[in-house]
Amino acid sequence: MAQQERAIETRAAIIRGAAAAFQERGYGSTSLAQVSAAAGVTKGALYFHFDSKEALAIAIIEAQHEASAAIGRTLLDENVPGLHAILIMSLELARQLHEDPIVSAGVRLTIEAANFETPVAGPYLDWMAACEEYLRRGIVEGDISPSIDTCAMAHFIISAFTGVQVVSDVLTGRDDIEDRLIEMWAVIMPSLVPVDRWDELKDLPTRIREERAAE
Repeated sequence: MAQQERAIETRAAIIRGAAAAFQERGYGSTSLAQVSAAAGVTKGALYFHFDSKEALAIAIIEAQHEASAAIGRTLLDENVPGLHAILIMSLELARQLHEDPIVSAGVRLTIEAANFETPVAGPYLDWMAACEEYLRRGIVEGDISPSIDTCAMAHFIISAFTGVQVVSDVLTGRDDIEDRLIEMWAVIMPSLVPVDRWDELKDLPTRIREERAAE
C-alpha cells in the first residue's frame, strides 16, 4: 500500500512539474529532461509512468478537463438556470485558468494538440455539448430567445471564450481575463436575450461576477 501511495504521489508530482514546464515553454519547446527536473524526479521514474512526452501531455489535458468538467456537471445536477449556468461556467473556468497551473497548461496543450499524433478534440466537443444544453434550458425558462440556433451559438461561445483567454494570457498573463469576459458577454447577450427580458437580464454577467467575488 505504501509503495502504491508513493507511485500515486510520484505521478501527481510529474503532472504538476510537467504542467509548469509546458505552460512556460509550450509543448514543442519542452524536453522530458526539463520535465523531470521541474518535477524533481529521475528520468527513469518519469518513463515508468509515461512512455512519451505526448502521453504526459494527454494526461495533463485529461486532468485539466476533469477539473473543468466538474463545474459543468455541478451546474447541470443542481438545475441552475441555463443562462446563469453559461455565465457561471465561463467565469469559473476563467478563475481556474488564472489560478490552477494544471488547468492553464492543459488548455494550452489542447490548443497545441495539432502537434500530437492524435489531435485532441474531446474537451472542445464536451464544452460545446454542455453549452448547448444550457442554451436549450434557457430557452425553456424564457431567458434565451427561442429563435437561437443552439448548436451554432454553443460553437461560437466556446470559440469566443477560447480566443478571449488566449489573448488575455498573451497580454496580461490572464490578470484581466474576467474583465475581458464581461466585455465578451456584453457583445453576445443582445443576441441571446429576448427583447422583453433585456432590462431584467442585461447586467446579469456583472451581477454574477460580483456575487461570486463576495462569496
